[in-house]
Amino acid sequence: MSGHSKWSQIKHKKAHSDAKRGKAFTKIVREISTAARLGGGDADSNPRLRTAIDKAKEVNMPHDNIKKAIMKGTSELPGMSYEEFIYEGYGPAGVAVMVEVMTDNKNRTVPEIRHIMSKNNGSLGESGCVSWLFEKRGYILVSKAAASEDAVMSAALDAGAEDMKNDPGEDNFEVITAPDDFIAVKAALENKKIPVESAEVTMLPKNYIVLDQKAAEQMMRLMDALEDNDDVQNVYANFDISDEIAEKINK
Repeated sequence: MSGHSKWSQIKHKKAHSDAKRGKAFTKIVREISTAARLGGGDADSNPRLRTAIDKAKEVNMPHDNIKKAIMKGTSELPGMSYEEFIYEGYGPAGVAVMVEVMTDNKNRTVPEIRHIMSKNNGSLGESGCVSWLFEKRGYILVSKAAASEDAVMSAALDAGAEDMKNDPGEDNFEVITAPDDFIAVKAALENKKIPVESAEVTMLPKNYIVLDQKAAEQMMRLMDALEDNDDVQNVYANFDISDEIAEKINK
């Protein structure tokens, strides 16, 4: 899981940077409104909404913004209605890429995604061309400095987690859950006073393509360009890079 761990941590840092905060707010507001529209405005009975609200709190979104986003979703306030799509394709070195989009204008979004892909050594493919390479899972990172392996494993597995990874080369434990168990496992860790570094329901690759520095730099540019698009909610890809290359790219 090391490739996914690296990208998750990069995204986590980006979401908290001042330069990205406005864009992060926009994407999360869309997710909150859509979750409320599809499943109702009560977070206790709407897991997707609860997860979106947790993301909003992670980036310090004001409570009023969250409340208004929910009210737009439940039609208590006027708001835009968004459609959800998934686009699939390939990045540098044949890396599989899945792009989750939330848009009010598909005719605008599709050409934009295609342009971003082709400009950054990638290409869009047919529906289903890479989705078989991914599995939907809850994914939680816990800093190794914050808790022992036994404490994290005990709390997570007792709450229904599928697995816990302890890669010697990483700074975090990785907790994997079924999507339906994600909230319960996250809550169990927090109830044990084990702070969660980041948490999301995501698409985990079944295997990874290890990239050299040139391909890694190209892949990062593609990921950044896709995530900078206002209509793109999430990007998933099955690449891995070494710690050494990751440090060079992040400088």
